[in-house]
Amino acid sequence: MYRLDPRYAPAPGAVLATGWQAVAAQLPPGPVTVAVDGPPTVDWDALATGLTAGLAARGSAVRALDLRAHHAPPTAVRHRTESAQDAADPYYSKLAETPLRDFFDDLPRLHLPTGRDVLLVHGPGAALLPHDLLWYADLPKRHAEAAVATGTGHNLGLPYEKGELRRLFFIDWPVIDRHRDALAPRLDAWLDVQDPQRPTYIDGTGLRTTLTRIAHHPVRTRPYFNSTPWGGHWAQRRLGFDATARNTALGYELIAPEAGVLIGTHPGRQAEIPFQLLCVLHPEEMLGPQVKDRFGTSFPIRFDYLDTVDGGNLSVHCHPKERYMRERFGWSYTQHETYYMTLGSPDTRVFLGLREDADPDRFRKEIEEAAHDGVPMDPEDHVMTFPAEQGRLFMIPAGTPHASGAGNVVLEISATPYLYSLRFYDWLRPDADGRPRPLPYEHGLANLETERRGDAVAHDLVQEPRTLRTGSGWREELLGALDEMFYEVRRYALDADAEADDDTAGRFHVLNVVEGEGVLLSTAAGERHALSWAETLTVPAAVGPYRLAAVGDAPVKVVKALVRP
Repeated sequence: MYRLDPRYAPAPGAVLATGWQAVAAQLPPGPVTVAVDGPPTVDWDALATGLTAGLAARGSAVRALDLRAHHAPPTAVRHRTESAQDAADPYYSKLAETPLRDFFDDLPRLHLPTGRDVLLVHGPGAALLPHDLLWYADLPKRHAEAAVATGTGHNLGLPYEKGELRRLFFIDWPVIDRHRDALAPRLDAWLDVQDPQRPTYIDGTGLRTTLTRIAHHPVRTRPYFNSTPWGGHWAQRRLGFDATARNTALGYELIAPEAGVLIGTHPGRQAEIPFQLLCVLHPEEMLGPQVKDRFGTSFPIRFDYLDTVDGGNLSVHCHPKERYMRERFGWSYTQHETYYMTLGSPDTRVFLGLREDADPDRFRKEIEEAAHDGVPMDPEDHVMTFPAEQGRLFMIPAGTPHASGAGNVVLEISATPYLYSLRFYDWLRPDADGRPRPLPYEHGLANLETERRGDAVAHDLVQEPRTLRTGSGWREELLGALDEMFYEVRRYALDADAEADDDTAGRFHVLNVVEGEGVLLSTAAGERHALSWAETLTVPAAVGPYRLAAVGDAPVKVVKALVRP
């Protein structure tokens, strides 16, 4: 059964507490100054109220200092975080390198508490002030995106203005992530405040001990789906996601910058911790030494679903080539992708690569007419299509125009940068609010791959499986590899009851069960982890040798991705 809430037990000795009164009980008797840092989307007023009430119940007086009131003026914040070129781009901004300290002019001076009093310094940047204890309050990024998209969220350093998604993605998140990652080794506690009235607390030492254990064992992140105008309904019907949602479009199986790991004992007693902290605190164990040397603490492969069952075609788009990604957007590596067809048919389509006779000038002209005058175009006049055969892998190096057609479920196995869909054409489709969807086609045309076209697309990007290894009742196949892409995609085919051996050999693997009931993964250290159909699992580099055993009465297929040696 597909798990919506994969959960891992806290390490022995870790302190887990829920509710403000239990959280307040973790603070020592005063005088004490506690700094509670975190992202701007946290309900900081509710946090201060809840913690104050919890402390009052034990007889402590609280004086609160809200750091949001001390940001630099909005014009200064914008000037320090964005170039003129970025400010003029309605779609993207270069990843901000600004330290959080630059969002302030002069930090406030503290009047230290006395007796049994508590000074509560809270808000983004609280760690910048002197403190006795440092806590981090967190909301997963999906909450921030939803709040800003609906007009209730605010951007970092601009707490009294309506939020903007462009700033959230490319300025707020990089700044906050770097700040959080630097604090992680010395945090005294972590607060999950998804329920602002009933937070979950885990002590800092217990958190780090738990993450150390997880970094040496297979781990599955918490999945979720969002909705978009092209989304389908497969994940609602087959996986059990929110039946009341408009649709299930993009499924976050493992997108490292947003993924979370659930630590706890049951749904009412758990904390969601960013997957990224595993890579920050244990980069070699998670990624492997060679991968870490190349990518630092950035986990470079992502797995997600594109659900268009009873939905629509994706936009025809491409992703930035490496130099453009580095110089214009600030990522050190780019957004190569592959499509694995979890569900497809000879009657549904994948758009991929330019036709042999494609004319880039005519392509541009029709794109501009569609964008500015609402003139429909037929992408098949320019872009090739292929049958979306179930089990087929399509390679999509940066710059290649592509889209999944309606009626498919794509397991997208890709490089981690994920916010750069340079759309050419979106079928004149409005967004959920009836407004035209963004079309950053100038960025797309600047990256359009025009050399590989026609027969070369079919030969290079629609590869036939090649057998790499075989054993009793199983084989491992190479589904796709290109010199220009840093990762490759393989697949295990196991008969019922078959077992196959593998070894991370110093570099992580990511697995997904694409056919059959599932597998049981066993490590050399004795760890066992069940993986069901449609689920994704990260096997850290530190795991080393492991075994996959097919579960059920039918054959099983498991896709595997890894960074190429």
